[in-house]
Amino acid sequence: MLSSILAATFAFGASVVAQSSSSVVCVAGQCLQGFSNVTLGATLSASGISTDVLLLPGQYTSTTSPELLHELLTSSSAKLSPSTGFGNSSAGSSVALPLNIALQPGIAIYPQAFYSGQGSYSSLPTSPVGNTSIPISASSFALSGNVWAAVSAGSNSRVILWNSVPDVSQLPASASGSLSLLNMQSSSCSPACSGNGICSASGTCQCPSGFTGSSCESCSSGFFGPKCQACPSGCTSCDDGISGTGRCLVPVVANLPSSCNCINGECGSNGQCTCIAGWTSASNGTQCAACAAGFFLDTNGNCEICQLGCQQCADGSGDCITCSSGFTQDGNDRTKCDATPQTTSNGTVCPDGSYGSGSTCAICSPLCTTCTGPNSNNCVICGSGTYKFNGSCITTSTGGVCQGSNLIANNNKHECDTCGPKCTTCQISNFNVASTVDQAQCTGCLPGFVLSQGKCVTSCPSGTFLSPQDNLTCTACSSSCTSCAGSATTCLTCANNLLASNGQCVNSCPSNTFSSSGACVPCHPDCATCSGASFNQCTSCNKALPVLTSGRCLATCSQNQYFDTTSSTCQSCDSSCASCSGAGPNSCLACSSSSQVLRGGTCTSANCTSGTSVVPSLGACLSELVVLTPSGTSSGALPTITGLSTPMTTTTTQRLQWWEILLMALGCAFIFVAFLWCWRRRARKQRAKDTAAFASAKALPHKHNWRWHLVRFGERLFGHNRRHPRPETEEISLWKLRAAEEARHYKEMDKLIGAHEHSRSGSSRSPSPLPSLHHYKRRGSHDYSDAHSSNRLSAGSMYSQVTGMVRTGPEPRQPVKSNLLSSRFSTTTLGSSVPKKPNVLKRQPTPSKPPTAAEEYAASVRQSPEPDTSYWITPTDTGGSRNPFRK
Repeated sequence: MLSSILAATFAFGASVVAQSSSSVVCVAGQCLQGFSNVTLGATLSASGISTDVLLLPGQYTSTTSPELLHELLTSSSAKLSPSTGFGNSSAGSSVALPLNIALQPGIAIYPQAFYSGQGSYSSLPTSPVGNTSIPISASSFALSGNVWAAVSAGSNSRVILWNSVPDVSQLPASASGSLSLLNMQSSSCSPACSGNGICSASGTCQCPSGFTGSSCESCSSGFFGPKCQACPSGCTSCDDGISGTGRCLVPVVANLPSSCNCINGECGSNGQCTCIAGWTSASNGTQCAACAAGFFLDTNGNCEICQLGCQQCADGSGDCITCSSGFTQDGNDRTKCDATPQTTSNGTVCPDGSYGSGSTCAICSPLCTTCTGPNSNNCVICGSGTYKFNGSCITTSTGGVCQGSNLIANNNKHECDTCGPKCTTCQISNFNVASTVDQAQCTGCLPGFVLSQGKCVTSCPSGTFLSPQDNLTCTACSSSCTSCAGSATTCLTCANNLLASNGQCVNSCPSNTFSSSGACVPCHPDCATCSGASFNQCTSCNKALPVLTSGRCLATCSQNQYFDTTSSTCQSCDSSCASCSGAGPNSCLACSSSSQVLRGGTCTSANCTSGTSVVPSLGACLSELVVLTPSGTSSGALPTITGLSTPMTTTTTQRLQWWEILLMALGCAFIFVAFLWCWRRRARKQRAKDTAAFASAKALPHKHNWRWHLVRFGERLFGHNRRHPRPETEEISLWKLRAAEEARHYKEMDKLIGAHEHSRSGSSRSPSPLPSLHHYKRRGSHDYSDAHSSNRLSAGSMYSQVTGMVRTGPEPRQPVKSNLLSSRFSTTTLGSSVPKKPNVLKRQPTPSKPPTAAEEYAASVRQSPEPDTSYWITPTDTGGSRNPFRK
């Protein structure tokens, strides 16, 4: 608890503080030499460096200025000595960078202003403080980050402190006077803890024993009430929960049948089960789970005794399966077995009350109505007031209980019968010969069952309660209660539309309760009034948790707000305040600007001296923490320390971040892909251009792209005619003419080959010594020579071709050129089927020998306007043709 932790803290209000000494106090970026009694932070020292420095809260790295501080931080022998409350500033005595000097979660108290004097530290409490308050006799105190402290100041005003206070006397008037600590918690929890939990520095709610939930808002199972007390001893379960009453619902039951694998019996200390009358172990090993011999299972789940004389009967109906010796099954009632009539040796039937004994009938025992012998053990039907049990006739008590057993007398069966389901003992009030077995009332039950109106049941019915005297009998509630507990007048619900409140019936629920199911249920302990049992169903709040937000009662407003008691709402602080106790600029508890300090509740310009500034999180200038010339000391008494004001200049090469490397790699990849795309686009354009030229020369169908289709669509849409194609150049025209001539030559050669094959198949002459036409190959040009033979082709007979008949005489040979067939378009270039670009068609001077007659003819044909593409020779007079093939 805070009271024990802070006991030593508040005892030094009048203590004497050690005298200030010369020291160096540093914060990241600046150091100041002078006289100081500040005990906040940690002392840094290193071997080889004569000056020790006091590090105020903050983060320090290897590049922190000034030079003296840098040398100490980066020294391999640097040692750190933390002050009270700063034990977590380093993992050990050595220094690991970056170094974070911070107060552990909690509060540090100092007897003098500006954190001077021997300080005392208190960590966050582990359980709710409650309604206690602890006086604070200190002039300054430091709060760790994300921690708030609730204090009472002056006339019972409640103030929330979020920041360190360098001088208590500078607080506003609403927070002046004697201070008392009411509560302290971390602000890291979201959502905030309930009033029963403590927010830890890790951002989780620590729950006291008995509480549970993410905000410690409810009781664990088996705990009840606003303080989550444990259920009473002797109860398996009680009316638990934070709104529960703790009423015992299921008492602890010793020796339950189920604890020893038993159903209808009582477990002993040795683990064995003692069955109630009529029951025995079942075939599966469960004890007291089947009816014993001579008993049958009725519709109520009880083992009844079979009819007199029946040795075995059927479950449910009770029909006799096997009759005992001397009995026969009744013809009218299958549940009965009739005794065989007693006769003498000569066949005379003996009357009731006698039995056959030789040639005469003898009198039965006085205990028997009918018998088979002289003794009471020979009774078939016992006499009046006695009942058959284990073969003997026994008497009963005034309650009808058979002597020596827990069985009840059955006047109909003349036997001792079982009491009823789950009954261990029973009786019949005012028992007589006219009493029936269904009048039996249970007086004892198996463990786990209770008595209600003479029957053993699992729980008391509505309108009754379990008597606390014996924890067995269900007792009726009073007439004003529809349900009760503990006593007849402790109502849980009331009649006549009244509400049950603390066992009494009232017209309306009192404050701090709400109506639910005919009862007044207490509100959650966080609420003053409520609409439900949950901690977020508050309608008003108590003093400890005054802030009502979204149905929840919280301890504080946000850091830049204060609680207005008049309107019971949170109001914003003045813009100059980081936190405040009220409205206006003169109610600040801390300043929002780093260049201002608190003076009498107002944030004013700091005006720090010696080139210092306000220390973050402390609310004071560095020059206020260090005095250059204390009273009684002449100026110039401070020793000279090198590197105290020299800034640290370091040149560091910053490594590229992973995302920078990724961006560079993606940029390079994009440039490469763009270059590759441009190069391929240019290659595709050139290939398309060549393809278009070839297709145009060969008159091939042209595949149009989307631009061509778009232009055609525009022409159809706006009625424009398609533009005329550009006229072909001379080279393209010559290329087309050459292609047509090559096609004609292919056709001529195909026909020539066909004629030759026909002449060979129909001719009577011997085979020609010339090579076969099958040696002809189309080599992509008009070269018809055979590279492997010097023989020339001879044409077939014209007569055979025309008449289809074989000539009888020798067949004339067609003239064949001995030289290669030249192109008709050039005297120097052979024909070829391989397309060449138009520039090869240009006429070149031929320095070869003079042209032959065939070449002259080809030249004359080329000069004609339209070349003759016909092949067959017409049978008319040529008029003196100059064609050498016609000679």
